[in-house]
Amino acid sequence: MNHGFLQDVLAGLRLPQKALPPKYFYDAQGSEYFDKICELDEYYPYRTELALLPEVAQELKQYVAQQPIESIQLVEFGAGSLRKVKPLLQELSLIKEFVALDISGEHLKKASADLAESFPDLQIKVAQGDFTKPIELELSEATSMGFFPGSTIGNFEPEEASDFLRNARATLGEGSYMLLGVDTKKDQQMLERAYNDSKDITARFNKNILTRMNRELDANFHLDQFEHLAIYNQDLGRIEMHLRSCIQQEVQIAGESFQFKEGETIHTENSYKYHPEEFDQLASSAGWQREKIWLAPDGIFAIMLLHNADNVRD
Repeated sequence: MNHGFLQDVLAGLRLPQKALPPKYFYDAQGSEYFDKICELDEYYPYRTELALLPEVAQELKQYVAQQPIESIQLVEFGAGSLRKVKPLLQELSLIKEFVALDISGEHLKKASADLAESFPDLQIKVAQGDFTKPIELELSEATSMGFFPGSTIGNFEPEEASDFLRNARATLGEGSYMLLGVDTKKDQQMLERAYNDSKDITARFNKNILTRMNRELDANFHLDQFEHLAIYNQDLGRIEMHLRSCIQQEVQIAGESFQFKEGETIHTENSYKYHPEEFDQLASSAGWQREKIWLAPDGIFAIMLLHNADNVRD
């Protein structure tokens, strides 16, 4: 039994507002569901960022050429399917080494093998780990550049996002860069539609965490007794995902009982949205400064290049 998973689940379900860490979405099945979410018409962040990345890669190539950079070690945090890194690898010949870091090792190894076929001269390393915590990576002499696409930064509470950026800065080291996607604040209907798709794939993705607890933690959740809920909290500027109990019920997890009232929810994920200026302040609090920004049409998504502001390793 995964005791870290168990302790996090028990701690979360003991809270007045029951909650689960969203990092546990991403077992092999959860990662597959997320890949399907990214193909949905309603889920604009994926296709919008993917369409923007070739332009980003071209301009980044020009920017890098003006810097004292001889080679780049690219580190993707939460690497997943590795599709979004391809425009960077195709355009930036200075990228000599790629480190794919994710919590789901099985999914990552397959994606890395596929990437190696497309880029046979690229040195590829796979690192399985929890990138929400400080990570020790074997850095080369090359300039390190983090890559954190997909607006995953929005899944953190703002103070946690600042901690992540601070940890990433320490991991990447002196003179490093970070290229990341940031979902922006926009029309509430567009936001809520992205997380309540007509094919219910997001619902299955959300419920998969219950399946995982049944399998790995000896729990007895009945999936048909919980429903997916995603709403935009305008005051906090975030999409909230919940699993809502359809009935009054009791659930057992590793011998401990949890009571659910009808309508009570488990808060499974947040996705914060930021105005660019808001994110600048967040990045600055973690020792980064923005070098460049690319905005999608109508400003519905942003990609930012950050630089280690004071060039020191924490």
